[in-house]
Amino acid sequence: MARTTDRRTTHLTRRLVQLYVGLALYGASSALLVRAGLGLEPWGVLHQGLAERTGISIGVVSIIVGAVVLLLWIPLRQRPGLGTVSNVFVVGLAMDGTLAVVGDLDALGVRIPVMVLGIVLNGVATGLYIAARFGPGPRDGLMTGLNQITGRSIRLVRTAIEVAVVVTGFLLGGSLGAGTVLYALAIGPLAQLFLRLFALPEASGPGVVVASGAPSTSVPAAGSGSVAAPTSGQAILPQ
Repeated sequence: MARTTDRRTTHLTRRLVQLYVGLALYGASSALLVRAGLGLEPWGVLHQGLAERTGISIGVVSIIVGAVVLLLWIPLRQRPGLGTVSNVFVVGLAMDGTLAVVGDLDALGVRIPVMVLGIVLNGVATGLYIAARFGPGPRDGLMTGLNQITGRSIRLVRTAIEVAVVVTGFLLGGSLGAGTVLYALAIGPLAQLFLRLFALPEASGPGVVVASGAPSTSVPAAGSGSVAAPTSGQAILPQ
């Protein structure tokens, strides 16, 4: 019995460490894309645009937007997990912290490698926090909730959300460029790779409660219909 309890504790500890390391790295990777100045990921474009208009730091804007999106889960009947709430705060704090350490970059020969590093690190971070199985991020829940309400495919809903986010962010002054395109092309394969790499074995044995919802390593096919919303132990892999 003691051995089973120790196994459960070790498994939970590893999942928690993986969750928070992943979220912190996600914020750091987003900050590197900001410093590279060659284009941000879709939500980053919106966050930067709002930061430019309001004078609030981009990390705090990220937290505010995440909280607002999380409130939209209520009418969409989505169920947040520990990872969902942690995502709102940890990513924004890590982003501002990294920006405070990493200064402005001028030389293109430096900015391009930093952009590539930011995208790869984002893939690592995504694999880490999704594989921890503590719940999807706020924006993933918005996507699955709209998928359920409208009956439209995950791909269509996600595309519509991110196009709206990018256009709005760009009009507000957010950075759109080569980094945005490269991120869109690379993040799916990178997240898939690191999700497999960081996948955790489920705790087993008498009396052990296994976290529901093993992370999916598949991406819904184009035109696929409505899918079940993730439980508090599930997450959606970026496409």
